[in-house]
Amino acid sequence: MSYASTLTTDPGSLIAPVDPSRRSAWAQLGTSVTGTGSAHEALVTAGLAGWNIRKVPMTGTEITPDGVTTFDNPEKVMLVRTDPATGASRYLSTVGKGYGVHQNEAGAAVLDTLVAESGARGTGYAGEIEGGRKTFVTIELPTTMYVDGVDALQLHLVVFNSHDGETAFRVMVVPFRPFCANQQNIAIRKHVSCVSIRHTSKSEINVEEIRSKLGLLYDYGTAFEAEAQRLIRTEMTNREFDDLIREVWPVKANASTRTLNNARRRSDLLTGLWTSAQTQANIRGTRWAAFQAVTEYLDHFTPAKNLDVRASRVLASEDLIKRKQNAYDLLAA
Repeated sequence: MSYASTLTTDPGSLIAPVDPSRRSAWAQLGTSVTGTGSAHEALVTAGLAGWNIRKVPMTGTEITPDGVTTFDNPEKVMLVRTDPATGASRYLSTVGKGYGVHQNEAGAAVLDTLVAESGARGTGYAGEIEGGRKTFVTIELPTTMYVDGVDALQLHLVVFNSHDGETAFRVMVVPFRPFCANQQNIAIRKHVSCVSIRHTSKSEINVEEIRSKLGLLYDYGTAFEAEAQRLIRTEMTNREFDDLIREVWPVKANASTRTLNNARRRSDLLTGLWTSAQTQANIRGTRWAAFQAVTEYLDHFTPAKNLDVRASRVLASEDLIKRKQNAYDLLAA
């Protein structure tokens, strides 16, 4: 199935963020692998190949006045990897003994299939987060959709592998608004946006299984465009936007002074994005603009130690994803 057949025609204009210094979370944390000839080459370029992830028995040592005692943990093992740049072994995580290891290279066939099936030119960015416990590779689908003819959206297939004992191998479709570099990773009722394979001792990354579900992921993209068009055609007042902020970030009346001050600063930033940000100029005063203001704040303005920390939250924070989902559900109701 060709995804290009399901979307609006791309007028052919080059789309860039309103702020040229702004980068997506993928670009902030990953390496550009555009132009690599294959998925394996992309993994090598990004330093994700040759990790040789393996299980190491887990032991603990107790030191007492009577001496040193070593204990084995029969239920857990450590995952370690080889750093391809230095050859050194590095700790990844602690997992159950029955955990199934998926080397990063195991997803290469999936990546090559996704590129071929979607008509994409190749992979975009590849990188790691949380010390290598999660890795990602992005594929930009070839056709840009224009919501109501005025607001550009791109769709990316993102392949996540994990080595943390908690997260499955996943292929996700993620809408992306290039004007503000916002990720719109939200769920739409009755539509599939993610295909997952859990890490069990007998699990395999089945290319054909994922390939068979690509149509469902593409259907999600079409449904997202329809929902976005409905939101962009629905006006919203300043008062309704204030109510949205209070719903997404509820603050108790008896909260501490620090909490109340943080809430006021957050509200001021969000209101500024809603009322005057250049990124909202073409959609101002709509529910779609309200959703973009919330996602822009979460992706680019939340307090963080540095840009890498904020970008890592965009890709991995459950709290951030839930806030985006909550905002969308309230606006789409």
